[in-house]
Amino acid sequence: MGRKESLLRLYDILIKRRDALRRALTEDLSPLHELGEEKPEGDVVDFALDTANDEISSQLVEADSRELSQIEEALERFREGTYGVCEVTGKPIPLERLRALPYTTMTIEAQRMIEEEGFDSLPHKGNWGRLEDGSGGDKDVSINDIEMEFS
Repeated sequence: MGRKESLLRLYDILIKRRDALRRALTEDLSPLHELGEEKPEGDVVDFALDTANDEISSQLVEADSRELSQIEEALERFREGTYGVCEVTGKPIPLERLRALPYTTMTIEAQRMIEEEGFDSLPHKGNWGRLEDGSGGDKDVSINDIEMEFS
């Protein structure tokens, strides 16, 4: 099987995973939205357990949201024709790596360079840790300020 066919299979995998994550997040977010409406009942231990469970649920939703975002970005790279190409080196990402992590944007070598030398040493196109306001102003927007909608 050639690279093109393998990439198309990965596309199908990404679509299925995206749809599964969307369904899971829709189901997982419902109880979180209801939290603000509930009044605590029971003793302090019950409240502490509920709070711990809510925190774990919130962290799981956050991890799923992050993965969904990475999958959406990978699907966008498919549409642009850049899927499977390292954003750092411009080299093709090996199929083995894409099969293991279909939404990866870098080769293992580029990832190692980041881990060993730091992100600032790479020839990259911008600061991925922040977004700029598209109006041309100087207002920075933190990635944490962006509210994701799952509909």
